[in-house]
Formats: sequence, C-alpha cells, structure tokens
Amino acid sequence: MTHWFKMTGLDIVNSSKRNFKLCCALGLRVRSEGQGCDAHLYLGYPCGHVFLTCCEEEEVNDCPGGIAVCNPEMIVIMLLVFLSLAENGPCSQQCTVVAGRVRCSCFPGFSLMTDGHMCEDVDECATNTHSCRPSEGCVNTVGSFVCELRVTCPAGYQLRNGVCEDIDECVLRTHNCGVGFVCENTVGSFLCNIKHKCISGFTQDSHGNCIDINECSSLSEPCSSGFNCINTVGSYTCQKKVVMCSHGYHASPDGAKCVDIDECQMGTHRCGVGQICHNLPGSYRCDCQTGYQYDALRKVCTDVNECWRYPGRLCAQTCENTPGSYHCSCTAGFSLAFDGKNCEDVNECDKNPCSQECANIYGSYQCYCRQGYYLKEDGRTCEDIDECSQSIGNLCAFQCVNVAGSYQCACPPHGYVMSANGRTCRDIDECTTGTHNCSYGQTCYNLQGGFRCLSFDCPHNYKKVSDTRCERTSCPSNSVDCQNSPVRITYYQLSFQTNIIIPAQIFRIGPSPAYSGDHIVIGIIKGNEEGYFSTRKLNSFTGAVYLKRQVREPKDFLIDVEMKLLRQGTFTSFLARIYVFITSSTV
Repeated sequence: MTHWFKMTGLDIVNSSKRNFKLCCALGLRVRSEGQGCDAHLYLGYPCGHVFLTCCEEEEVNDCPGGIAVCNPEMIVIMLLVFLSLAENGPCSQQCTVVAGRVRCSCFPGFSLMTDGHMCEDVDECATNTHSCRPSEGCVNTVGSFVCELRVTCPAGYQLRNGVCEDIDECVLRTHNCGVGFVCENTVGSFLCNIKHKCISGFTQDSHGNCIDINECSSLSEPCSSGFNCINTVGSYTCQKKVVMCSHGYHASPDGAKCVDIDECQMGTHRCGVGQICHNLPGSYRCDCQTGYQYDALRKVCTDVNECWRYPGRLCAQTCENTPGSYHCSCTAGFSLAFDGKNCEDVNECDKNPCSQECANIYGSYQCYCRQGYYLKEDGRTCEDIDECSQSIGNLCAFQCVNVAGSYQCACPPHGYVMSANGRTCRDIDECTTGTHNCSYGQTCYNLQGGFRCLSFDCPHNYKKVSDTRCERTSCPSNSVDCQNSPVRITYYQLSFQTNIIIPAQIFRIGPSPAYSGDHIVIGIIKGNEEGYFSTRKLNSFTGAVYLKRQVREPKDFLIDVEMKLLRQGTFTSFLARIYVFITSSTV
C-alpha cells in the first residue's frame, strides 16, 4: 500500500506541501514548549488538522530535522488521513477520491469555481435554466429558485409588496408639464394646470388683466337661507334679512316673508280644559267638544248629560252618561243590539254555561242534570250521585263501585263470579270445574273464593286404608315408640267464615262404637301455637274442639287432635289431623 501512495499521491503533495510544512512546524513548536494543542480550533481547514496531528503524534518527531526533511510519502499518508476524517475534505461541498486524486463536486443548483474546491450558487433566473411558466416570475434562492405569480400593474402604478400603488408623478418629478403649468397628481396619472397670475377673488380676462369675481352671481348658493349676498372687491359678505311681522305672525326661516303662527300646534293658546283649539290666520278660536256646552259663568266647557236631557228616548233599558257622550247598556240576560239602543235576549246556552243540560229562558237560562246526577248550589254544575255511599241498604253483596251517573257491583278478583241478579257473588268450585292446579297425588278442596291442594300421606309404619285414613301396621315387640303411636290417623277438612260467633264448637271426637266403661282424654298436640283453639270433654267417651278466638282475616290452620281411649285397662291412641280454613265473610 505504501508504494501505491507513492505512485498516485505525489501530484497532490506537490500542490500543498508548503502549507502542510508550515502548519506541522507550528504544531511541533507548540508541543516542544509544553503548551496545549487547543490552538487548532483557531486555524482553518486543513491546516488545523495538520497542526493537531503534529502536536499530538509521537512519530512526527522522529523525522530528522523536523517536517521539512520528511519524505513525501509521509505527507501523502497524512493528507489522505485528513481527507478521510473530514466530511468534504478540501472541497466546500462534495469530495471523492478517484485513482488517488481528490475531485470536488457541487450539489444541484451550485457550480464549481475555478479553484476546483469552492462551489458558488447558480442563478437559474439569470441563466434562464428555471422552469417557471410565462405568467410566473423567477426569484433566485441559494441552490434553487422560486416561481411567483407575476403581478402586472397598469400605467401610473407600481408594484409594492404584491399590491399595485399609485405613482405620484408630481413628487417624483416624472411628469412632462411645461413652464407655466402646475402638476396635479391623480389616481394613475396627473394633470398639468395653468399657473394663475391673479390673487384669490380675481380672474384673468382675455387681455390678461385681473378683474373681480362676483361671487353672488357666479356661485349657486353663496349665503344660507335668510341672508343676502353682497359682493365686495375680491370677496363677498352675507347679511341677515330683517322682516317686521304683525301680531300672530313671524318671519320665515329665510327671513323673506311673514308666516302665520299656529298657536294650537305650538301650545301657546289659552283654551281651557275640554276645549278644542282651531287655528286662524294671525289668531285662533276655542270651541267646546261634542257633548259639552260652554259655561259662560265659569268660562269652561261642561259635560252634557244626554240621559237626563232626553229620558227614555235614547236607550231601551239603561242609559249611562259618559264624558261628552252616553252609552246604552242592558241588564243580565240581554245584549246590546247593533243599533246601540235596543236590547236582545242572549241565548246563554250557546256558551255552554251548564255542565250537562241547558234550557234558555227569556233573559236567563236554566241548568238541569241527567239521571244519576244532582245540580250543585251554583246552579250550573252537575255532580255525580254516589249511590254506594248514600244507599240505606246493601246494594251489593261484596263491593259497590260508583260510576258516573250510576253504580256497579263487583266481586273479588279471584274465586267468585257475579250472579245473574248483578248484586251477589257466587263461589266458583275450582275442584268441580277442573280449573285448579293440584298435582296428581293431591286432593282438591273447594273453599269460598278459592281452593286448597291437600296431601294425605301416611307416615312410616302406616298404610293407607282410604283417601283420608291411615292405620298403623304391626309393631315389633321391642319398639315402645311404635306401640305408643296412634293406631289410626284420620284427615278432616273444616271451613268457616271470619264472622263466626265464638266460642264455637267446630269438631267432636269419640270412639265408635263406644262401650260402657270407656274413658277418653283429648288434647291438641300440634298447630295451636297461637292459642286459637281449645278442647273440652263432653262426657266420658265424647270430646269437642272449640274455636275460642276471633280470626279477623282469612287464615289456614292444621291442628293435630289426639284422643287416648282407656278401655278395659288399656290405652289406645287415635289422631285426628284437621285442616281448618277461615274464609272472608264479606261476600
């Protein structure tokens, strides 16, 4: 590689060898004095790189006699190292090494200068290498150009900040007015006016003499209204016109004539209250309004009471005096006719004053109500009669519902249907009609207004001998509990209403058949936690179950009544499982 640098790099060395010697010598001098190498920051490229290399590298000092006697091969190597470290090398923009030679090139929009290293901007606008359209103007930029829309101003205007402005030819002295003329700028142009030799108020005649201008005749309105124009030498004056007017008149705004004073409009008259002012030429007159008369004593206008002056002739019913006039009115039930004098009957029923029926009568009306309603004290409103609350007897067996003008009987929403008479409710037997929802293993029991699904299941060690009876099977000899259990369990269903009179005997129990010497003991062993029931022994072999507390609402009970029979010295137990259903008594 060293030989390749010898062969191809010496051409580069010959052009820059002297400069490299000076920069490297300066670096060696700084190093020998023990100073820092930061001074390369103040040197240009590539001298700064050569300075820094000679200041820091050890092997540079090995050259006998310094850099001045170093061989060219060392300088070429140093130069190419610098070129590889710099982005562009000795070139201002782009640098390439081809066959050992450094070649500089420029970016688009730039051209290489004659020194072969620096690049300068290409003015595309001047060289006509731009791509702007004919309607656009070319503006050169560094490395490129910009096309801007060309604004063409007409004659007399100049372009400034993209806007056409008027050129003041008089100020810029670009006009062509000759001697004896004065330049006057106009929008987009200028005028050349003749210089006047006469002072203000004079003009030149055909001979060039200055003569006075009569402004009073040459001007259309030299003075305002009410003034006379008097011409003077070089000017004119305005003098106010003076007019003397008689009483009731005043001078016109222009002072040329006398005009009438309208005292009525200006409010300067002396007419009294209720009087009307009429303007006259030079004066005015005060008249009373219609319906008033003049009181000479008090000198005022007083109202005329037409109702007193013409009694019975102005109105058919009532005459009411008003200031300056009168008004006819009618009593209730009548309206004033179109002539403003007579009265006509008013059909009040047309305005529906009654809540139901209306009958018109002369001067009034009468309201009446349909069946099932009564007329209230106001004589117009009909109120529904509440037959349910006003009836002495019971109209309905369960519930009376008042409706507009009548009433209807209603039954409970479930379990009842209205009878043909429309008053009483008939129980629906869901068990017979098959409208119950009891399962296959249950028994349907009908109640007033409903039903119950009952299950008659036999407990362990019992067998079912009928729909409502279970009997105990044989017990093992060693099972005392089984032997003490009831030999028979029988189901019963009882239904009562809430209005039952208490205490009430609801069930009787005893052995069948009964024998002399039998004795029983009865008691409720389950289902009487609230104490509604009690038992009583009627005789030695008969007992009864009583309802001793009032059940105020519908309620279901299941009570177990045990009967122990003492017969021939042996106790035998029997169980009656009783369903007690309390239903409503309001149906």
